[in-house]
Amino acid sequence: MKTDTVLAHIDTHTPFIERDVTVDAVKRIRLGGLPIVVSSREEAARYLVKAALNKVKPSKPLYATSANGQVISMCARDPDVKALFTRADLIHADGQPMVVASRRYCSSPLPERVATTDLFDDVARVAQDWGASFYVFGASEEVNSEAVANMRASYPLLNIVGHRSGYFKPREEVEIVQQINALKPDILWVSLGAPLEQKFVCRNLSKLTNVGVIKTAGGLLDFIAGRRKRAPRWMQDYSLEWLYRTWLEPGRLGPRYLETNMHSAKLLATQSGDL
Repeated sequence: MKTDTVLAHIDTHTPFIERDVTVDAVKRIRLGGLPIVVSSREEAARYLVKAALNKVKPSKPLYATSANGQVISMCARDPDVKALFTRADLIHADGQPMVVASRRYCSSPLPERVATTDLFDDVARVAQDWGASFYVFGASEEVNSEAVANMRASYPLLNIVGHRSGYFKPREEVEIVQQINALKPDILWVSLGAPLEQKFVCRNLSKLTNVGVIKTAGGLLDFIAGRRKRAPRWMQDYSLEWLYRTWLEPGRLGPRYLETNMHSAKLLATQSGDL
């Protein structure tokens, strides 16, 4: 059996998780110029946990990240940022407009949005049932601690082997990597914001050898800690979560969305299709 495959004992009741499937065999489509995984949240969660427990890539972690309109725009504007994302083994669609575009331009459309704030709960439930461990890295010390406390309250059997804030000096990075390796988490959540978290992952992929999967998480910890609120479900379904977030933080997010929304919409319309 190949060492970079999910081992044969995994179940096969979902089409996304097949016996002895390699990472390269995962179905992808092109959206806004990026290779995006075709997967539901449940399928993505089960795959990530199984990949972590089976150490799909023995020499380094499997690297999973996410893309939305802002990321699509950033990648089109900056080749270096795009390289950080395309180095990932899996890129999930964290944006409802991407789902809409896939239905128009791709023969294998996305079944749903795989938002990291939702995916975390899916992964946590599976990890709790199957005994996979977490390390939670990112946000301020206060937000990080609050988020971890809420995780433990929601998932009392979840094994969180360690956590720390995302504020550190460059000289501390080696020690942070050593600490994470010593705790051997199955899944490392990196919540530093894009593209800082992708830079951290790419710098340390070959060093975090005792980690099964790395999942970048953006502002996940702020939501779990209760510092930020999600948009109502109907706004998420109609691709209006950006509007809700702009209403909450107009000064910070208004200029960003004015710049990226139209650009990403054009990219989704002109750089999407089958791979």
